[in-house]
Amino acid sequence: MKKIYYNKLVRDKIPDKIIKSGGSFEIRRMEEEEFETELLKKAGEEASGLMNAMGKKEIISELGDILDVLDEIKKHFKISDYAVKKSRKEEMSVKGGFQKRFFLIWSEDTGYKSNERRYEARRRKKK
Repeated sequence: MKKIYYNKLVRDKIPDKIIKSGGSFEIRRMEEEEFETELLKKAGEEASGLMNAMGKKEIISELGDILDVLDEIKKHFKISDYAVKKSRKEEMSVKGGFQKRFFLIWSEDTGYKSNERRYEARRRKKK
């Protein structure tokens, strides 16, 4: 059978599913630092799946996947629901929500660093 290289964090029951389908695989357990990195990458992977969802049923499924990963991140980093709720409230008061449906085309460089810029900087730092 042809091998497909995934090189990513997968859910606990994936090896069992591969065995039941008659396949073979190779896995390894990650150390703490690598697990943290892969867990954060998984959040991005699951969120990107939402962009390709077709219809409400798929959107619900993808949201479930995202919430599962976010719950694991909270558990791993020992982040309480209260801390997340407090942070969301602070962000809402500073940045607002999405009700106005603004699409930013451009702005002058005021020194603001969006998440996209922070992610790229983090990736360069780890290399």
